[in-house]
Amino acid sequence: MLTAALMLISAALPSSEPQSPRTGEALIHQMYQRYAGTWYSTLTFVQSTKFPNGTSQIWYEAAKFPGMLRIDIAPLDSGRAILFRNDSIYQFNHGALTAGRPFVHPLMVLGFDVYFDQPEKTIGKLKGLSFDLSKVQAGTWQGKAVWIVGTATPGDTATSQFWVDQENLLFVRMFQRGPQGMTNEVQFNKYARFGGAWISPEVLQFSNGQPGIIEEYNDVKIGMTFGDDLFDPARFGKAAWIK
Repeated sequence: MLTAALMLISAALPSSEPQSPRTGEALIHQMYQRYAGTWYSTLTFVQSTKFPNGTSQIWYEAAKFPGMLRIDIAPLDSGRAILFRNDSIYQFNHGALTAGRPFVHPLMVLGFDVYFDQPEKTIGKLKGLSFDLSKVQAGTWQGKAVWIVGTATPGDTATSQFWVDQENLLFVRMFQRGPQGMTNEVQFNKYARFGGAWISPEVLQFSNGQPGIIEEYNDVKIGMTFGDDLFDPARFGKAAWIK
């Protein structure tokens, strides 16, 4: 009798494990709920950027979430920079704005902003990027269980889709259809804990299966305070955080 009573009580208690998401929308809600209020809101790092032709650059990056990222490209006296803000991209040379256009950065949305923006906002952006959030399947990536959003066909990598680690609800992989049917792949690898959140210090890019840019993060810091002009294209100036 006691065993039966305990089984009934156990069945009535809510499970601490997240339920399998039936849709991409449900998964976005789970990701937000897991880290809202605990993910770092500012981040800086020095990035080694290696290109397929064998050349490399050093990029100094600062981010403020949600939605803001600045990249200063060495040598710093060139005044070359890329700024992401308010779903737009701005480019600078010699400290002057040379181009600007609307752009929703999918890696910022999936890797960082998903833990800050209300789920409905993230869902709207992902739909605008042509991810089919009605399709979710389970898979395996680098020996870990993942959710794959955007395709219900095992082995399909030609459809726009993103992959999320089931255990920690971290974005790990994306395939996105580009111009002329080209498929671009991005991997977030080697996640490490930072405070109550995580960071992927290695980002790999591929184009139609061929290796592309390799990004390696060094000197990672969180919790920094930035001046208002750091992410303002109208008040672009020196990135004072760079030592």
